[in-house]
Amino acid sequence: MKPLSLLAAVGLLSFAGAVSASSFIGTTDAIGSSLVNTIEGTSDATSSVGNNKVVLDARDDAASFVASNGEMRGAHLEAALLYIRDQLPTLEANDMQLAEAILAR
Repeated sequence: MKPLSLLAAVGLLSFAGAVSASSFIGTTDAIGSSLVNTIEGTSDATSSVGNNKVVLDARDDAASFVASNGEMRGAHLEAALLYIRDQLPTLEANDMQLAEAILAR
């Protein structure tokens, strides 16, 4: 009787692991897809200002900002954020989304 119980337990654990992995993959796919759509939408909205010298000069600062999770804010990025918000006052995007859009250019 013990080997049967052990086999059943192993089978249930294997199934639970597969379900958990599948759920994790589905969740990360949904989050990734949402993030891509947000960045693409912001990137599309900023395409009219994306070729501006102020915005182009901010790419290195934007990379540092994104890599540091918003901790490092360079002067070029600050200038680009001000410029973008001035040119597109109805744009609803946070600093991280704008920095990612600058990098996506």
